[in-house]
Amino acid sequence: MSRQPGSGQPEADCKDIGVRATELATTAASVAQRVAERARLVLRAPRLPSPDRVAEAASLVRRLIFPEVWTDEAPVAASVEAMVHHLYELLVDVLAAEHLAQPGRGHLAPGAAPVHARAEQLARCRAHETALSLIDELPGLRDMAETDLQAALDGDPAARSRAEVVLCYPGFHAVLSYRVAHLLWLAGAHLTARLMTELAHARTGIDLHPGATIGPAFFIDHGTGVVVGETAHVGRRVRLYQGVTLGARSVPKVRDGEPQPEPPAKRHPTLEDDVVVYANATLLGGDVVIGRGAIIGGNTWVTASVPPGARLRVDVAARVADAVVMVPDGAQPE
Repeated sequence: MSRQPGSGQPEADCKDIGVRATELATTAASVAQRVAERARLVLRAPRLPSPDRVAEAASLVRRLIFPEVWTDEAPVAASVEAMVHHLYELLVDVLAAEHLAQPGRGHLAPGAAPVHARAEQLARCRAHETALSLIDELPGLRDMAETDLQAALDGDPAARSRAEVVLCYPGFHAVLSYRVAHLLWLAGAHLTARLMTELAHARTGIDLHPGATIGPAFFIDHGTGVVVGETAHVGRRVRLYQGVTLGARSVPKVRDGEPQPEPPAKRHPTLEDDVVVYANATLLGGDVVIGRGAIIGGNTWVTASVPPGARLRVDVAARVADAVVMVPDGAQPE
């Protein structure tokens, strides 16, 4: 009968604590050496943006864009100014790390020279410029976010207030994170931008690539499972429902051991203004254009363009009607 943990009975086969500490030290040294060799940590790996600090920056941006919703107390100019200073410090920290790591984008090669102070200074200067530029865009981001917020209020009868949309709607959260990340993407901070949208993806289940181009008054209803790829173009007043994919056709980089041609620059669909795409529709390909005002029904698979104003759906009802067999009460269907 095995002894329960914490029973107080002596462990006859337990090794001396000092022996275990020695074994651990030996194992740790061996593991560290093997890990360092595989990671090529000859000198040091480049410092990369901290996901925790990116998450903190994203949260702070949301509070700055809607301070009347996000603060616990009535906002005043002094508290907003303090938040701006804190946001600047966060952004400079993560952006400097990214800019410094950009030349290699990976591990330092064996024997590579350590990072010079001049390179660190230049990376920090670039981070300073990007951070100030993004902070200067916050009023414009507020204006853009207002269009998304109003689209949610207009598009969802269940939306009762502005605060409810800002605080509770996963689609609004994901789109707001995308708006900030898109500015970082345009500034060349691709890794930080991806971190920001992936943090929102983890929280909401909505995957918006920061490289996508999305117009104002964008509303994602419910949202879980929505995917918008890097080269997608989304117009004004577009509405998506849960499970919608704006994706790319699969293009393997290698087939039968042979490198394949590079995929086209435009890999994801274009949705013109006032398009509505219902739940679980899949739209694939950079040559697909959904014309203005078109409606794409749920569970459709679209790999060709749809003209403006069209209504595209899968007529499941007719097929279900053909399949229904009526039986008398009490009878067992075959």
